[in-house]
Amino acid sequence: MRAVIQNSVGGPDVLFVADRPNPAPKSGEVLVRVRAAGINPVDGAVRAGYYQLLGEPPFILGWDISGTVEALGSGVTGFKVGDTVFGMPRFPKQAAAYAELAAVPADEIALKPKGADHIQAGALPLAGLTAWQGLVRHGGLKSGQRVLVHAAAGGVGHLAVQIAKARGAFVITTASTQKLDFARSLGADEVIDYTKGDFADQVRDIDLVLETVGGDHAERSLKVLKRGGVLVSLLNVSDAAKAQAGAQGIRVVRMSVVPDREGLMELGELIDANKLAVHVAKSFPLEQAGAAHAFLATRPIGKVVLTV
Repeated sequence: MRAVIQNSVGGPDVLFVADRPNPAPKSGEVLVRVRAAGINPVDGAVRAGYYQLLGEPPFILGWDISGTVEALGSGVTGFKVGDTVFGMPRFPKQAAAYAELAAVPADEIALKPKGADHIQAGALPLAGLTAWQGLVRHGGLKSGQRVLVHAAAGGVGHLAVQIAKARGAFVITTASTQKLDFARSLGADEVIDYTKGDFADQVRDIDLVLETVGGDHAERSLKVLKRGGVLVSLLNVSDAAKAQAGAQGIRVVRMSVVPDREGLMELGELIDANKLAVHVAKSFPLEQAGAAHAFLATRPIGKVVLTV
């Protein structure tokens, strides 16, 4: 099979396509012929050596996949050859999604929603599960709550806004000037231009914040949360901020996304109910993985995908 590999850490130019042995599904695994592989910021961080999830190279990047079941390992039920599936297998271990074939645990994938093509389904799992787990599993989101989602135009943010709306929340979000219209198109009730003022001066009485940006966003988000509220952060929260949150009666969760078949099925149901849409900024063929990584670094709206 063809796969995108790297022999050293560095910039996008370290990625190249090479032939590798076809994987074989072990017990409990499914062999997927990959049609699309989503690219996420974590991919770039691992490629560059900033985040050493996979140890030293060589390795094959990628976790998001959408494709077709090619073969079943022993003991697998619920799938058959020819099924179209999607998922985020093995994270944070190597899933090797940037390849023509991937052997993945059957319990970490789900049937692809009918309302999404392979490119959209390949873009969805990691960002979608991050948004879903952050809001629902960790945040305990309930209908009628006031939710602040940072960075509405990002991969996680644009999905989180839609998920929160689908669950009956009043959603406030932040975006830069040139991305305000996109944020509004997601259904947000209020959109704040973060380039023209501090969001912490513009909102109050928030039940749940999903923090995806970093820097001092966690500390400033504490100013808008009500007592009993929840701050869910994808990034580290300082000890000072945790202490401040405790004094204010605010719960802080530092989360990392995990494979989640139930979550994938929930996301698929939202897709098929026309309550969730994945925005793909651009797709690239497998051979242009380096160009795709460089494009993602420009912070486009939504997601970037490799097609196989």
